[in-house]
Amino acid sequence: MTPTTGQPATDDVVHLTVPADGGYLGVLRTATAGLAARLQFALDEIEDLRIAVDEACAMLLSIATRHAELECRFSVTDDALTVEVTVPTPRGARLPAESSFAWKVLTALTTSAAATAANDRATISLLTRRVASY
Repeated sequence: MTPTTGQPATDDVVHLTVPADGGYLGVLRTATAGLAARLQFALDEIEDLRIAVDEACAMLLSIATRHAELECRFSVTDDALTVEVTVPTPRGARLPAESSFAWKVLTALTTSAAATAANDRATISLLTRRVASY
């Protein structure tokens, strides 16, 4: 609910597209931190989310097609930030197994993490709910 109208809050959605190159991940980390700060996440929560986004992007960059673009969709609600990162992939590309270290990092640093790979695209979705209350 929004404080001024008492109506359900609508999601704010931010889309960023960058070249699928590690040199551009700083843009996504900065956007992640800014949006999490807007939600008044604690500093350690912001850093955890930045690390999770970086790890998710690294996983996707390893299977992205050549000259691909990394699409990132941030959904901001009253108490949560959802980040969906997507890249085109060559046919048959596979994400690391959910038992891998990379997945353990993602699930330890976020409220939930999920991945899909279909139609020559791979997506990792991260949800983080604000823990601290102000």
